[in-house]
Amino acid sequence: MNLSTANENFRQLVGHNVTYSIPPFQRDYSWTEENWEELWLDIIAMYSDDGEDEHYMGYLVLQSGDDQKISSVIDGQQRITTISIIVLSSLLHLEKLIAKDIDAENNREREKVLRSSYIGYKDPISLRVRSKLTLNNQNNNYYQSYLATNASHLPARNLKPSEHLLRKAYLWYVSKIEARFGFEQDSGEKVTAFIDSLVDKLFFTVISVTNELNAFKVFETLNARGVRLSSTDLLKNYIFSVISGEDTHLEIIKDLEDKWERITGLLNSESFPELLRVFWNSKNKIVRKKDLFKTIKKSVDSNTKAFALLNDLEYNAEIYADLRDPQSSTWNSSERDSLKQLNLYSVKQPMAMLMSAYRAFYKTERDTFTKILNAISVISFRYNIICNLPPQDQEGLYSSVAIKIENKDLTDLQSIFSELREIYPDDQQFVSAFKNKQLKTTNSRNQKVVQYILKKLEESVSGQSIDLETKVFNIEHILPQNPKENWPNFSDALHLQYAYRLANMIILEASINREIGTKCFEEKSEAFKGSSVSLTKAIPEHFNEWGPNTIDSRQNYLAKQAKNIWKIQGI
Repeated sequence: MNLSTANENFRQLVGHNVTYSIPPFQRDYSWTEENWEELWLDIIAMYSDDGEDEHYMGYLVLQSGDDQKISSVIDGQQRITTISIIVLSSLLHLEKLIAKDIDAENNREREKVLRSSYIGYKDPISLRVRSKLTLNNQNNNYYQSYLATNASHLPARNLKPSEHLLRKAYLWYVSKIEARFGFEQDSGEKVTAFIDSLVDKLFFTVISVTNELNAFKVFETLNARGVRLSSTDLLKNYIFSVISGEDTHLEIIKDLEDKWERITGLLNSESFPELLRVFWNSKNKIVRKKDLFKTIKKSVDSNTKAFALLNDLEYNAEIYADLRDPQSSTWNSSERDSLKQLNLYSVKQPMAMLMSAYRAFYKTERDTFTKILNAISVISFRYNIICNLPPQDQEGLYSSVAIKIENKDLTDLQSIFSELREIYPDDQQFVSAFKNKQLKTTNSRNQKVVQYILKKLEESVSGQSIDLETKVFNIEHILPQNPKENWPNFSDALHLQYAYRLANMIILEASINREIGTKCFEEKSEAFKGSSVSLTKAIPEHFNEWGPNTIDSRQNYLAKQAKNIWKIQGI
């Protein structure tokens, strides 16, 4: 990887005759008062009697191009922007001292030296600052026009959210500087000494890279103190850099920004990289997370392709958001149930295939899409939950089917089911795994899975729906999780093997459950007779004692029932 690293303080960074630029379409300024205060407290702590000599600001990732005098701040813009705001707040304090005629001549010279050293110099004609730092498209105008010039009036209306944050950050630090240094005769000397020492105390590990791909590899291994640039931001930077040029109309840029906002608005920042990978794998040969940016960058190499990718992402973001939300009005009751089950199982491998299936069938052959979705939920139950087979083996096949659906190589339900047969555990494999299945209900996810399994078994046997969402029912372990001495058939070793077997768990009315606690089996069995749950009432009818053989026998029976509940016809 073509990169170099060095430890540098803020004085060294801005003293290299290098200007720093935030890439035009990188994230906006986003630090809030919590971040400002944390940094300020760290700074002030250095000036206490037992304070440290330096404060580490984390990694700063810079990308240099052909012009070695300009570096793009790829990671660290929140921190470097905030430090510049602290310097600007101190400059404003000096200007206020000058206005009050407090050591005016010396303070004027101090202000000039600090500004030229750490902020930039003022153009004598336009009075605009030739800044050492340029922010992104959304923030730079406000920063340069008002903060960098220490304007006497800061507009507060019609601002973008990030501009409001810049304004608030500036005023917040202005108040801290004023409270610390006041307006005494020596205030200018003190605030200047403060800034002149602070730039030596704040130091970074500077990583200089030569291109976006190197930057992406760095992001995979670093977790800097500020908000780390994600693959989301990196992709945005790249797409917009491909599309944007000197002749790009501002309306096109605005349209692109709107599209991006709509895409990210449907998802949170953590979901976008997963959307990107699912979307890409639904149309192309499967790509692992670490290779995704490199693959897209290689494929999207023109203005036209970048536009097409963004348009396609906008459409597919809605599909992805709906697939993650079973409550969406997009779904009918059958589809909603299947999506709830996939969420319950925490299974993500089928998402690329489901996205392709949605695009191919949802609007034209809705019933085909529904059957595909239902089949995926059954496969996931058999493969992931009961048989506990390697999930990585699934992902490749799902992506392969997705591409075949996308390319119209698979156009009907039967041909798709034929492809899925490879990851559908047959009845023999499923029943064998189910007979020995145990799920520790100390885990909240497992507890919900057990509730779902027992609910489906009960509804299949009794033909009656049962609602576990209310507090009427809960899950009872016949052999208690923490038994007393009244369970002689179970040694400690056997207890570990059988307490969380599916056959040892039943649905029981909470009112009955409270009464029986950890009583012996004979007393519990008598209480089960009063239950309205068929499978629970059957316990005293079929079993006189509760031991390992009893649990094995009951679980064999449940496995045969499960085989017919979680089954795909025609696969």
